[in-house]
Amino acid sequence: MAMPWRRIGWYLLLASVLAAALVYAFRPQPVPVDLAVIARGQLTVTIDGDGQTRVREVYVVSAPVPGQVRRIERHVGDRIVANETLLATIQPVAPTFLDRRARAQAESAIKAAEAAFALAEAEQARALAELDFARAELNRAEQLAKRGNVSQRDLDRAKLELRTRHAALSTAKASIEIRRFELETAQAALIQPGAESGEGREQACCVEVYSPVDGRILRVIHESEGVVAAGAWLVELGDPADMEIVVDLLSGDAVGVREGAEVAIEDWGGVTLAGRVRRVEPYAFTKISALGIEEQRVNVIVDFTDPPEKWQGLGHGYRVDAHILDWRGEDVLKLPLGALFRDGESWAVFVAEENVAKLRHIEIDHGNGREAEILEGLEIGATVILHPGDRISDGVRILSRSVN
Repeated sequence: MAMPWRRIGWYLLLASVLAAALVYAFRPQPVPVDLAVIARGQLTVTIDGDGQTRVREVYVVSAPVPGQVRRIERHVGDRIVANETLLATIQPVAPTFLDRRARAQAESAIKAAEAAFALAEAEQARALAELDFARAELNRAEQLAKRGNVSQRDLDRAKLELRTRHAALSTAKASIEIRRFELETAQAALIQPGAESGEGREQACCVEVYSPVDGRILRVIHESEGVVAAGAWLVELGDPADMEIVVDLLSGDAVGVREGAEVAIEDWGGVTLAGRVRRVEPYAFTKISALGIEEQRVNVIVDFTDPPEKWQGLGHGYRVDAHILDWRGEDVLKLPLGALFRDGESWAVFVAEENVAKLRHIEIDHGNGREAEILEGLEIGATVILHPGDRISDGVRILSRSVN
């Protein structure tokens, strides 16, 4: 009878060991977490936006007259001097081609002009003959007047007739000149493109366009030779040493920007630069975001406060990141933003106390994308859990992975 009891004892012992192992295996394990210690320090709140550099004063040089602009030999980046650097030369345009109707009309106009010119020459010949006759009549009247055979009135009438014929001859000569010019005008209408030689074109009157300012060429708009209309853009000029930044912000963010605010300029390929807000434009514009949403944007103009030597690598139209100062605290009790979460209507954190997570509601004020200011609920030196997941709740045991 002793063997069954001994066997039962072994079975009970084995069951006890298995039960202890199961209890140990399934007991709640501490949750590994990252921790951060509450401390005091500087907290800066900025309004961030993408910006572009631009030359403060950009000059667009346009064609003052219509014509054929020669190829512009200047290049982007060339230095220019006001009233000395030749930018473009504009020649008169070549005549257009004539269709059959236009050519027939031009040829008829030439024939009409030739006939009018011949008529004017005939009128001149008649006026000249009448002038000779009036001169001879005056000579006879003067001879007769010396002998007393002609009255003074007849003599005066002869003189008047001579002056009248002189005026008629002058009129006829002027008429010939008019008809000659009309004939030349009609003949010019038949000039075809390419009729002028290259030498003749070089001697034609040209308009030379000079730079109005000192600086550099920013863009050559019309580089190749071609026909342009009056007012056509040719080149853009500006001084890269006189640069500013334009940052377009959402209108809701732009409301908080004040003129004179400090600006940090980053991500342009060099060290962080300092700037200052010069103007918040009063006019907003609509811009479509990458998600297809209409947004009201406002341009904020920023001036560099660092010397040009620090940002000389920047050019017109370069992209930068601008961080406009909204608020700064020098000795602020703060915590990482990753420790915060919403619990109902309040902000809350999990505090690590003796390896146990404790829920605590707090009040915060200023914040940026990384940290937030603590008003109530935490003291300096407290340890909070970063990025608490769904396994973290009030009273859960935790295991620290790292402390920031």
